[in-house]
Amino acid sequence: MFDLHRLRLLRELKHRGTLAAVATALSYAPSSVSQQLSQLEAEVGVRLLEPVGRRVRLTEQAEILVAHTEAVLERLERAEADIATSLTDLTGTLRIASFQTAALALVPTALDLLRDRHPHLRVHVTQMEPERALSALQARDFDLVLAEAYPGNPNPRPPELEEEDLLDDPLHLALPKPPDDAHAESPVAALRSLADHPWAMEPEGTSARHWAMTLCRNAGFEPDVRFETTDLLLHLRLVEQKHAAAFLPDLVWSGHPTVALRQLPRGQRTRRIFTVVRRGRSQHPAVLACRDALRRAVSLP
Repeated sequence: MFDLHRLRLLRELKHRGTLAAVATALSYAPSSVSQQLSQLEAEVGVRLLEPVGRRVRLTEQAEILVAHTEAVLERLERAEADIATSLTDLTGTLRIASFQTAALALVPTALDLLRDRHPHLRVHVTQMEPERALSALQARDFDLVLAEAYPGNPNPRPPELEEEDLLDDPLHLALPKPPDDAHAESPVAALRSLADHPWAMEPEGTSARHWAMTLCRNAGFEPDVRFETTDLLLHLRLVEQKHAAAFLPDLVWSGHPTVALRQLPRGQRTRRIFTVVRRGRSQHPAVLACRDALRRAVSLP
């Protein structure tokens, strides 16, 4: 019988990449992690790690072990959910990761609803972009992630993660100055009119940046990106102060829009917002309660 604790360390190594990252995440010394994995190799009787430069990678046999470990951990999470369901009072800690606009527009209202219905549930919220948060969800750093998907940028999810749609959030071209004739230009022409203007966009490597760059290139120009940040409130302020053009979603507004907006080309007008959980966690009462609170937050005026 293999030691589950050591199997979990091997799984952590797969998701976190380095022994140092595993040690930091679990508050162990790197030497302790290395020693535990060496003992696991002795238990299994085959090599599980092989050096690649200064790092290590999992062998084929280690990947097999990790796949079985994922199945065991999923079953244990289902057991935890069953036990929580059998209790009359919802307690414990629910760990949520959310990107900025959802964290501002939806999460506080959802927290109000959760507090009213489940006062003994402790909710911990971290603002984090989906690209990082989904990896952390797989590593079991979070229980639920609020994520986004931009038009034409599908991101296949690992089979151990489950999505549930929350809302479609309209997207707009935000202009640094009102157009001369808001009805004369087509959406593509409106984009082209800003070809020589500075832009605010999210950083390289994000799905939002890939979508925005593709949109501009399809309109026939390479945008002059001078401001890079995941903070869409800063994007909005830069547009308000006429420093940049930007693409802004409806969720960024706390009231009425404060800048001139134009419609985007067909097929590019909404981003999908959804929640993601691990498959074994989806029926946990805290996850079900949180998803319900978020749906109700969306429906409230």
